[in-house]
Amino acid sequence: MGTMAVRSTGDGPGATDVLVVGGGIAGCATAYYLARDGVEVTAIDAFDLNTQASGSNAGSLHAQIPHEPFVLNGEGWARTFAPTLRLMLASVEMWGGLEAELDAVLDVAVTGGLLVADTEAQMRDIERKAAVERAFGLDVRLLDQAALRAFAPYVSDRMIGGALCPTEGKANPLRATPAFARAARARGATILTGCALHHLETAAGGFLAHTDRGTIRARRVVNAAGARAAAVAAMVGVPLEIEGYPLQVNVTEPCAPLIPTLLYYAGEKLSLKQAKNGTLLIGGGWPARMGADGRPRLDRASIVANLGIACTVVPAVAGLRLVRTWPAIVNGTADWKPILGEVPGVPGFFVNVFPWMGFTAGPVCARVTADLVQGRDPGFDIAPFSAERYRPATAAA
Repeated sequence: MGTMAVRSTGDGPGATDVLVVGGGIAGCATAYYLARDGVEVTAIDAFDLNTQASGSNAGSLHAQIPHEPFVLNGEGWARTFAPTLRLMLASVEMWGGLEAELDAVLDVAVTGGLLVADTEAQMRDIERKAAVERAFGLDVRLLDQAALRAFAPYVSDRMIGGALCPTEGKANPLRATPAFARAARARGATILTGCALHHLETAAGGFLAHTDRGTIRARRVVNAAGARAAAVAAMVGVPLEIEGYPLQVNVTEPCAPLIPTLLYYAGEKLSLKQAKNGTLLIGGGWPARMGADGRPRLDRASIVANLGIACTVVPAVAGLRLVRTWPAIVNGTADWKPILGEVPGVPGFFVNVFPWMGFTAGPVCARVTADLVQGRDPGFDIAPFSAERYRPATAAA
């Protein structure tokens, strides 16, 4: 199909080979890898780039099975989720080379992730989780109290042990998506902001996307719309069980080097790490509120609880001032698994959604999606992540 890409200065209809919906890390990275491979691609976002979860998360690079859903759902769930670990590990490895590839400072540091416990019951949960993780190739090292004290003297004396995963770290979410977007544009991609998608329909030879910039004809579409992915999929009759959840993150004033790793607590929701500028980022999935206008609003109770737990785990946090707290809407699925690949029954319609930990998995899921769009083997078994799992039984039969 010979087409001409839509120009960012044009307001009328246009055409493109691949239309990517979403201007977060999933969409911009997908546009980059497609453009790098010589594929004509246009990406659109209703707002500016990186204004939703991709730019509002705490920048953690995860590789472990998340502890809270493991405790809630058990080892059966963990084994179902565990194939996702291969994607996460591959993505963390990709992060290590992105600064050079994108010619950008992304503050990437893979210094490890430490999960600590203050009860024997929590340690047993950690040990059970580590067994599942090791079975899927993740390096996890159990620490007793003496080993924990030697490795992390900053944690409270009440912590009795934990688990260390060397393959975790952090990156700067304010820089990553813009870097992918710049690199994509440099390789010929068109990226349109302030371009909301109002309706998407199948048409001869592909799709028609009705947007603020007019109608865009595309041979293929990649749905990388994060929390809005279900709404985009519904436009072409595809059910996706993905929702947006308002969460919030806290940041302190800068302090001397204190916490070199990504830190979690087995007793309650906590993620804690120190940014390059010395500030501490304190989160872990604490809920914000939804305002009447549909935008997230801060929840004071979550701030108090989150900071209290951080002080319990790392007493030195109590001596720091809170500088800022911000909310964001994060996409999530009930099973925590990504939705990747071409949707059965809708040729040319691809989904690239990684719930909860989409910042970590952004690079690898974009690379996988770009391969799938081009009909190439992505090097991963993505069958467990198919949107097919959301089709009604009568439709799938």
